[in-house]
Amino acid sequence: MTFEEFELDPRCISVLHAKDIVTPTPVQEQVIPRALLGKDLIVTAQTGTGKTLSFALPALSRLAQEKPRANRMLVVLPTRELCIQVESVIRDLAKALDLRSVVVYGGAGLHQQSEQLRKGCDIVVATPGRLLDHLSRRNVNFADLEILVFDEADRMLDMGFLPDIERILAKLPKERNTMMFSATFEDDIERLARSMANEPERIAIGQVAKPVDMVRQLIYPVREEEKMEKLTKLFLERDIDSAIVFLHTKARTDRIGRMLKKTGHNAAFIHGDLSQQLRQKALQGFRDGTYDILVATDVAARGLDIDGISHVINYDIPPTADDYIHRIGRTARANREGDAITFVTPTDYNALAAIEKTLGRSLPREEYEGAPRILSLYGAPGASRSRGRRRR
Repeated sequence: MTFEEFELDPRCISVLHAKDIVTPTPVQEQVIPRALLGKDLIVTAQTGTGKTLSFALPALSRLAQEKPRANRMLVVLPTRELCIQVESVIRDLAKALDLRSVVVYGGAGLHQQSEQLRKGCDIVVATPGRLLDHLSRRNVNFADLEILVFDEADRMLDMGFLPDIERILAKLPKERNTMMFSATFEDDIERLARSMANEPERIAIGQVAKPVDMVRQLIYPVREEEKMEKLTKLFLERDIDSAIVFLHTKARTDRIGRMLKKTGHNAAFIHGDLSQQLRQKALQGFRDGTYDILVATDVAARGLDIDGISHVINYDIPPTADDYIHRIGRTARANREGDAITFVTPTDYNALAAIEKTLGRSLPREEYEGAPRILSLYGAPGASRSRGRRRR
């Protein structure tokens, strides 16, 4: 199948060809024809499968056929980085179709965003908090909204974001096309999502609740006070081209990032307290190889499109199985192999048990002299003894 087989605007096809994108992914094959018909959708597919184009191509093709009006499409995402990434994809298509997109998120100048919104646009890409700021100031009006998209919708609809989402929905027309995308949907979140859409069709691509097969997963038993020593040892002994190191808190992320830099590693770090300029500089440096280690909170766990990451290291075990799946999904993208190493202390049993229950199996443990015993939900697991030298 090719994109020419869909009833997309020919100008969209030209943009795809310029980017050497010829064959639609499975999620695009399923979503595009339904979205062109204006169907409400709830879609699950693993990260890196082309979800953004699956909704952007049909939505913008539809907008281009109709009379121009302000703010006809709204895309809501949980983080600044995802807003920037998704809007960059939409912008290329919009430019070819004589449409205009605007991205709004916290941490950037409110006045400049206000001016852009007041000039008028077709597509708004936004985080919930900053969008509410603009709505409260009457900088934007969605009376003519036709298409609403929630990306990373499970996180958007959890208890942290739900009040903001409900306030946003109260400002939107009831008659609209609603599409929701995520890598995972718990049953209670899916029920909530259905209540916000009109008889949505359900699309599930592949084993969306489990990591891709190309990710080699390993539990590294460790005591809390030994984590930094073991992390440094990993980078010395293993064949790690590029890695994201995930931590729970901003303060720990800052501290571990600075310690890695002091020990001679090309490391950058990002968390919510950094300015948007510094966060973008760190991400761009990681993308282009200036940095081979990115130390991050879960701000980098979802949706970020960064290829070539050989390792994900969970310095702190994720609090939920869904968070674990999203984190390790940063590696083994585009049919490449990757490794996910998770530091687990003896007190992390409940979090590990939740992950293994979701996976339906125990994860192998790294064996070394003096390693603490880490219990498994499924009995004694295998161990990994593989070693390698880090390439310099």
